[in-house]
Amino acid sequence: MSDRIKLEGTTVNAPDALELAHFYAEITGGTASGTSHWASVTGPNGVLSFQQVEDFRPPEWPGNDVPMQMHLDFLVDDLTATGARVIAAGAKLLDYQPNSDHCYVYADPAGHPFCLSTWDTETAARGGTSS
Repeated sequence: MSDRIKLEGTTVNAPDALELAHFYAEITGGTASGTSHWASVTGPNGVLSFQQVEDFRPPEWPGNDVPMQMHLDFLVDDLTATGARVIAAGAKLLDYQPNSDHCYVYADPAGHPFCLSTWDTETAARGGTSS
């Protein structure tokens, strides 16, 4: 036995788990599987799961009446090209864009904010400066 803990994945609440899984499969090149109650996307960089919640209310960005409890970040090379892809798949570009020099914030079809960014997490943690 070991006391090792391995992060296996992230699960996001949704009004329809499989519908949201199909959206993320389309934009990441992954494969969606499951049911409307529980579904996952397996893609080139990991697994993302979704669970159906009866009284789902989408988070507000940047408001706090229904606070955002998490968001997903996707590293991209071209903000314009990938932005067009996610909008064609059903995303919506949100009005408030606090970092538009390197990142755009969208909402998925269930209303969850997610970011397309040209900065990886290490660059963002350094505030965009080189190491």
